[in-house]
Amino acid sequence: MAKIVITGANRGIGLALTKKYLSEGHQVLALCRQSSSELSQTKAEIMENVDVTNLSSLEECAKKVGEMDILINNAGVLFNETLEDLNFETIQKQVEVNTYAPLKVITTLGKGLKKGGVFGILTSRMGSIEDNDSGSYYGYRLSKAAGNAVGKSLAMDLKEEGICVLLLHPGYVKTEMTGHQGLIDTQESASGLYQVIEEHGKLEQTGTFWHSNGEKLPW
Repeated sequence: MAKIVITGANRGIGLALTKKYLSEGHQVLALCRQSSSELSQTKAEIMENVDVTNLSSLEECAKKVGEMDILINNAGVLFNETLEDLNFETIQKQVEVNTYAPLKVITTLGKGLKKGGVFGILTSRMGSIEDNDSGSYYGYRLSKAAGNAVGKSLAMDLKEEGICVLLLHPGYVKTEMTGHQGLIDTQESASGLYQVIEEHGKLEQTGTFWHSNGEKLPW
């Protein structure tokens, strides 16, 4: 039985991942700002008032979390800015959550990752520069592209410590973030992500970028 720590675990993909790992017999520590009734009904250990953008909050959390086998940074935000309607406040918010937060999470909670552990960063294929054929979503795209760069550097820096870093695209998932639009539900996404981490969470594959359907994604 492995110990899994998941941020943003109160709803959506984070909640589905929590349920998936529990169903596979693992211990799950679910981190969130505020729990939900659905999360409270699971057997996960819940830790509230965790803000992934706040170092002090994460440092306090790290004291209680201890060692772990897998750390999944799932928390994220999405807004849509077009060239005709740019909003630099929402762009900055996305950078804080989607780009800076994974770095804050690994330098605080990540200190408890065991050798041979995995740090999974929920990113998006919208952070792929090569894959961008529709434009817009300026803040989301740039924050996820920069987040991928953070993940790749972490993969290089943590390799000597025996920690694998994976960049993970959940798919186009029906969640509150997407206005419940999408191609797959949270359960299908979580099952795919679980399988990707199982198959590719090895040191020789650190720094790679994967779709939940098993497809390797371009940068």
